[in-house]
Amino acid sequence: MNPYILTTLLFGLGLGTTLTFASSHWLLAWMGLEINTLAIIPLMAQHHHPRAVEATTKYFLAQATAAATLLFASTTNAWLTGQWDIQQMTHPLPTTMIVIALALKIGLAPMHSWLPEVLQGLDLTTGLILSTWQKLAPFALLLQIQTVNPTPLIVIGLLSTLIGGWGGLNQTQLRKILAYSSIAHLGWMMLILQFSPLLTLLALLTYFTMTFSAFLIFKMNKATTINALAISWTKTPVLTALAPLVLLSLGGLPPLTGFMPKWFILQELTKQDLPALATFAALTALLSLFFYLRLSYAMTLTMFPNNLIGVTPWRFYSPQLTLPLAISTATATLLLPLAPAAVTLLTT
Repeated sequence: MNPYILTTLLFGLGLGTTLTFASSHWLLAWMGLEINTLAIIPLMAQHHHPRAVEATTKYFLAQATAAATLLFASTTNAWLTGQWDIQQMTHPLPTTMIVIALALKIGLAPMHSWLPEVLQGLDLTTGLILSTWQKLAPFALLLQIQTVNPTPLIVIGLLSTLIGGWGGLNQTQLRKILAYSSIAHLGWMMLILQFSPLLTLLALLTYFTMTFSAFLIFKMNKATTINALAISWTKTPVLTALAPLVLLSLGGLPPLTGFMPKWFILQELTKQDLPALATFAALTALLSLFFYLRLSYAMTLTMFPNNLIGVTPWRFYSPQLTLPLAISTATATLLLPLAPAAVTLLTT
């Protein structure tokens, strides 16, 4: 892609997200989301492959449906209450419609079915943008909405954690596994959204760090399937030793970074007198943990058949920068000791 066009599209991505962040009016927020969608579509379709075109089309249709629902809900809210302000959502009907529209935008269950299919059709770099940056603007709106009834958010969150864990069990494609991982993590954030917005933000930032590291590891190894991970030890032995730590951090195992948000969320749910919900959420995390362990097993405990055809591409030098990978891997595994500082920030 032409560097000038690429710069323009990346600027559009930044502009759309910033516009949604800065807006207090629903029309301006909707405009930011639309700019965001239109900026990423050429990035998704830049590889002229039927799979990429199909993924782009599915993504466009899902985002257009969500944007239309959001616009309809905000105009309905203005008609019923006379308010266009994002933080003045008082009527339950438009509020629920907006939550559903934003859930469709970020791929939460039961509106999740487009996300694994779309991510599977993209390259790892565009998939990384879709899994991280594209979640920011809708989450900024979800954090600003003060719903009277938390039940819809809890139902969406529970379904997402369950489907995100269950859907990834039988997958062999890494991008689909990361898509179901995304659904499960976003479900955890939705569970706690109404009780502690700051905790949701902490979980979102932690998820971004771990996902960034996982995508860069797979990109460095040029791996898109579980079987391709088995030859990673010949290319990057040190990274192969560190990668299971990142994957187990995504699964939420102590003493890794990913344990911190899950621990705080379960603690907050228990404080809100919802022990059954906390128990169910913790059990669904075991489903996700299974496929992270499966990936770790494939990387560290299996060896690919050493045939002559497979030897050649192993030694190619990767032009990928290693500094972002090093920083993200360190933060994805070593931040648990900062938990007391996080508690202080959350309680002040």
